[in-house]
Amino acid sequence: MTYEILTVPLADLRTRTSMKWRRYPQDVLPLWVAEMDCHVAPPVAAALHAAIDRGDTGYPAGPVYEEAVTRFAQDTWGLELDPARIGLMPDVMGGIRNAIGVTTRPGDHVVVNPPVYPPFFAAVTGTDRQLLEVPMTPDGHLDLVALEAAFSGRLGVRPTAYLLSSPHNPTGRAHPAEDLATVARLAREHRVRVIVDAIHAPLTDPGVTYVPYLSVPGSEDALVLFSASKAWNLAGLKAAVMVAGPAAAKDLAAVPYDAARGAASHLAVLSHTVALDEGRPWLTQLRTEIAANRALVDRLLAEKLPAVSQLPGNATYLSWLDCTALGLPDPQQHFLDVARVALNPGPAFGSVGRGHVRLNLATSTEILTEAIERMANSLT
Repeated sequence: MTYEILTVPLADLRTRTSMKWRRYPQDVLPLWVAEMDCHVAPPVAAALHAAIDRGDTGYPAGPVYEEAVTRFAQDTWGLELDPARIGLMPDVMGGIRNAIGVTTRPGDHVVVNPPVYPPFFAAVTGTDRQLLEVPMTPDGHLDLVALEAAFSGRLGVRPTAYLLSSPHNPTGRAHPAEDLATVARLAREHRVRVIVDAIHAPLTDPGVTYVPYLSVPGSEDALVLFSASKAWNLAGLKAAVMVAGPAAAKDLAAVPYDAARGAASHLAVLSHTVALDEGRPWLTQLRTEIAANRALVDRLLAEKLPAVSQLPGNATYLSWLDCTALGLPDPQQHFLDVARVALNPGPAFGSVGRGHVRLNLATSTEILTEAIERMANSLT
């Protein structure tokens, strides 16, 4: 079956009532929050319609999501998982807070890699833990030398956990196997627990192999959070799973019921399960369209806005744009006020994000083209 996914007309998108299309006035092109401007995968839509038709709107039952994750991981990445070490969570960030709660104590330090997904900061500080920032390298890789210094205590404190975004948001990078193996070795040597946000894991460009953290040696005590919500645009249907390495099963078991399975949505579990099992051809086409949009942005910037550069990415549908050469005090505010294009402000991802913005690639080529044209025209 052939799909056209990122082809929803602007007029139809304007009728949507989700955050992306309601935060800003009608004359603004919203390319900010991580919602896709896509058609719903047909198997998912059919499953949801069928559930409503039969009045199947109660509580989730059975390990259906957990088992779907094991099938997807095996078929997609060759990763064998034990459903008994997979637990249902309300969403990825809720799962991350749960993971921090069972692996660290109040006052402990948790390492993050800015620029990084803004809720990471609140997940640490909101659980009475302390942030220890180890920025990414300027070219968007993990700074392994700095991570070793942080893990070993040479930065003045000894962290107990490391919150890793993999693939990385906002840089749009899938970490290579050798980097993840080094992380696992350092974490084991210095007794740092690794917690991984893998929500974008299915969204690598065609030909790019995603390396699951639990596939690298030394990752046995890691906790990984995963959800189908990003890859199939199901943010409004909240559910996720926590996958425990073989040495972390006790931590998964320590998560309170009401903060985990008791907070998940039945319709979300149904839709995510169908997405993982039956939505794979749709996902394949989506990955192709996102990669084409990434290349389109490169071409448009070179032609119309050469002072702005896109960090080369190979995963997620997010684009990290370096606008520092423009000399604008606040690029995001300028492009919103003058170009009427909504982007995410770089500083929200950490102080190293100054002069940058995050752009959402998951939209039509027409909208992307108009957005870059507006941004370019706003500077003349």
